[in-house]
Amino acid sequence: MRIQIGIVGYGNLGRGVLAALRQNPDMQAAAVFTRRRPESLGLASQSLPVVPLTEAEKWKDKIDVMILCGGSATDLPVQTPALAQHFNVVDSFDTHAHIPAHFAAVDEACRQAGTVGIISVGWDPGLFSLNRLYAQAVLPQGKDYTFWGKGVSQGHSDAVRRIPGVKDARQYTIPVPKALERVRAGENPDLSARQKHTRVCFVVLQDGADAADVERKIKTMPNYFAEYDTTVHFISEAELNARHRSLAHGGFVLRSGVTGEGNKHLIEYRLKLDSNPEFTSSVLVAYARAAHRLLLEGARGCKTVFDVPPAYLSPRTGEDLRAALL
Repeated sequence: MRIQIGIVGYGNLGRGVLAALRQNPDMQAAAVFTRRRPESLGLASQSLPVVPLTEAEKWKDKIDVMILCGGSATDLPVQTPALAQHFNVVDSFDTHAHIPAHFAAVDEACRQAGTVGIISVGWDPGLFSLNRLYAQAVLPQGKDYTFWGKGVSQGHSDAVRRIPGVKDARQYTIPVPKALERVRAGENPDLSARQKHTRVCFVVLQDGADAADVERKIKTMPNYFAEYDTTVHFISEAELNARHRSLAHGGFVLRSGVTGEGNKHLIEYRLKLDSNPEFTSSVLVAYARAAHRLLLEGARGCKTVFDVPPAYLSPRTGEDLRAALL
């Protein structure tokens, strides 16, 4: 039987999960759960049930894994522990500074309910996190560097949109070229967050909103903008729709290190993404498969990408993987 997946939220990420499930024949979308009016999602033509999120518990015996597609600012800190009391869950919580607290909350809910949760799944945190771990293990004498962009950050854009007075927004993360050049040259520089990236926001204000107040709230937002040089542009909704609808993103993870008698090595891992949400959704779907396998093996509690065997992400058998990829 195919793994039955529930999709919580149907924005860019939720649509990406539905698209990814169509490419994974061992999995199937069972229902979409939403806080909006179900008919407003336009999914009736796909014969996919759309259920009010308040009625999710009624689906407890029909869903193998819930994939949560809300934002990290306010949605996931509440939704993931709550749903973990009834379902196996996977989320893309990406506020790095708050991951330990989020893990603890989800782990408590999972262990009380006997479920499995995998949090902070995506490409960073997620695949980039794994690359940092592998690189540190291989080159213990060295330095890590992570650069994001140029691209639209979904989490940061969502955080801006939640500021009172903001109608819509896009936030671009841009690496500082000189910093990237110095790392690739083997200089091993000490770089602050501000020296590695700049952030640029394009914001559509609601009628009557105070632009100066909105700009101040953006630039002083901890964990998102306060640590960076941030530029805020106020534009019309028409301009945002015309020029800032692309959700391309990407980035680099590098580790510069030495072995033996001072031999230098540079590990570099790069992602170049046409669609940030569709790629993140594809990672979420792979880890939903892993969550189901972990549950069948008797695992319980919260996990991260560090705790999941790579083979559990693939629908292929261990024998096939050893023959084809090893």
